[in-house]
Amino acid sequence: MGVRLNKYCAAKLMYGVNSPTAKPPPRPSTLSKEPFLNLAPVHHELGSRAQGAKDKQAQFVCFLCRDSSSTSTCKCKITKICCVTCFMISTGSMTASWSVTFKDPDICAVRGSSVKFRCSYNYADGETVQKTAWYKGQSEGGIWRRVELSVLPLYQNRTEYQGDRHHDCSLVIHDLQHNDTGYYYFRFDTDRYGWRSKASVHLSVTELSVRVYPVTVRAGDNVTLQCGTSCQPSSTVWFKDGRPGAKPEFQAQAEDSGNYMCAIEGQKLLRSGPVALDVQYPPLNVSIEVSHPGPLANGSVNLTCSSAANPAADSYTWYKRTDSFSSSSLLQVGSGQVLSLQVVEKSHRGAYLCQARNSLGENNSTEVPLAAEETDIDLQIILIGIGVKVGILVLLSLALIWVWSMSMIMKISASPNHMVSLKIMYE
Repeated sequence: MGVRLNKYCAAKLMYGVNSPTAKPPPRPSTLSKEPFLNLAPVHHELGSRAQGAKDKQAQFVCFLCRDSSSTSTCKCKITKICCVTCFMISTGSMTASWSVTFKDPDICAVRGSSVKFRCSYNYADGETVQKTAWYKGQSEGGIWRRVELSVLPLYQNRTEYQGDRHHDCSLVIHDLQHNDTGYYYFRFDTDRYGWRSKASVHLSVTELSVRVYPVTVRAGDNVTLQCGTSCQPSSTVWFKDGRPGAKPEFQAQAEDSGNYMCAIEGQKLLRSGPVALDVQYPPLNVSIEVSHPGPLANGSVNLTCSSAANPAADSYTWYKRTDSFSSSSLLQVGSGQVLSLQVVEKSHRGAYLCQARNSLGENNSTEVPLAAEETDIDLQIILIGIGVKVGILVLLSLALIWVWSMSMIMKISASPNHMVSLKIMYE
């Protein structure tokens, strides 16, 4: 185990299947059959320190050389026998002091959000960390390579190393995009050793999508909203027409028509695309608008019927009540959304209502009373009638006075003293 290593053997032993030219491990549970024993990093100095048996701080390195007498032709290969031998003769387990640990090795996040890789690392006492770096695994020409994030233009100004050179190696990636999906690795170097994480963090970037069941409903039907991602289920919040507070399950009413979006709890600004819900219902809030409110004068007046309906009302019928004491005294007087009364007459007086109808049903407006205004002709007739009555009363009064006067004269004429009476009467 005391053979000096050339640079080729050192690189082979340090990186093994984790070398830049090696294929990526599918997952930790399915490693290559030809093992890479990550018990110790290779010493930076290829000299006497590599002879680990002579240095208490150095760890043993597994290697075999076909020609141990010539380091220039040394060909290293890890074997199970060699690894077991090294493990048995080493002064201590390297993995106890050198390690990289990811708190969550499988992360799923929404596009546009930020994600944090929580990471910690350990190393032997007495070592000083000189450099830290994160890498992303990429396939280049069929070869799996680890490329440092700092040299990838895609990650410029989007990564934030929140760790330190002690034990924290956490990393934040902002404004996630779909091409950020992949495997990420961490490496740190001390003044004498370098250590790469054998495991990785796998990041999946997903989109939020909304589904409405069913898309078209009638008022009173049940509606279910689903917010879908490829991530593990998490708490979601709902928005209707941009306003929060919508519920994922409800009984549809007319006012529930609109556009719905969802977001992950804590990331309300990252919303899904909108999905429209169409709630159909019969005419509601049927009302009548009169073009000339108040008593009707000579000329014309229009009554307009309006309602809220989905689909829109396609039929309007007008009725006039002829007897306020009978529920069956409705007389149909027209159709269409507008009822026009061209020449207002006394016969137009009464209460009008409108009935709006669509394919889902019908509904009536409240009754609107119309009162005709008295015309000038009507006033003249009334005045003439009053004048005739007054004239007749005056003539009758004069006739009564004349009859009374004549009767008195005749009585006086028949009396013997009529001359005296007449004299007195006329005096």
